[in-house]
Amino acid sequence: MPLYKTKAIVIKSQRWGEADRIVTFYTEQVGKVRGIARGARRMKSRFGSALEPFRLVELTLFEKNIESLARISQVDITGSFEGLRENLRLMTAAARIVNFIRAVTPDRDPNHAVFLALSEGLSTLETVDDPELCALLFQIHVLGHTGFRPQIDSCTECGRSAGRVPVRFFVQAGGVMCLMCGERSSDRGLPISPGSLAFIQQARRLPFAKVTRLRASGQIRQEIEQVIETYVEVVIGRSLPSMNVSSQSSSQFNRFSRSSKEYI
Repeated sequence: MPLYKTKAIVIKSQRWGEADRIVTFYTEQVGKVRGIARGARRMKSRFGSALEPFRLVELTLFEKNIESLARISQVDITGSFEGLRENLRLMTAAARIVNFIRAVTPDRDPNHAVFLALSEGLSTLETVDDPELCALLFQIHVLGHTGFRPQIDSCTECGRSAGRVPVRFFVQAGGVMCLMCGERSSDRGLPISPGSLAFIQQARRLPFAKVTRLRASGQIRQEIEQVIETYVEVVIGRSLPSMNVSSQSSSQFNRFSRSSKEYI
């Protein structure tokens, strides 16, 4: 398949050489793929702003073999998610989403559910009043479609149903353990209540368009934030961009916005 066209979302764009860009896309047809756009940074580049992060595009790639960078032949914008660039909270939430996708998806492994969730996730961010929760729900939902799906239905050791016995979440075990099995672990585990377990189950079972209708507050919000953030950090080996942006100044936002192509 040397030349192909596919829907794609730009998830990273970085400078390369004097005039080129290396761009990472998550595509509908082939999953995550990287390509080089020759001359993309020249003043009269035919690519224009199509290679900026968060763009939904119709992408044409030429690929000699899967071990080398694809050549980006043509990119046509079909959706821009411009609202994400006008607010620091939204931009940070979007950055968490695309960084998460880059980290948990293998190259050239198409997953239509993940592509659809990514498209809907970025679109939904423009309309929500709680972008932090939206990004969290996105992570829970997409984990359910990857090999990193945490086991929360039953104890990872003895298999007893999480609905019948008290459990805690053990990150290194990749899921919950009953208290008896947890006592044999060197890890103390994280608290997780039946309500939080039910919330996570709903978030990964529903289509993402419906997932964003879920609301969490109080103890449940605190528990799922701690569990998912800790688990994701261990899975991908690093922290995602912090959502604590309340103290950011306008000058910091402007610098962040100007550098978004390199940041993501």
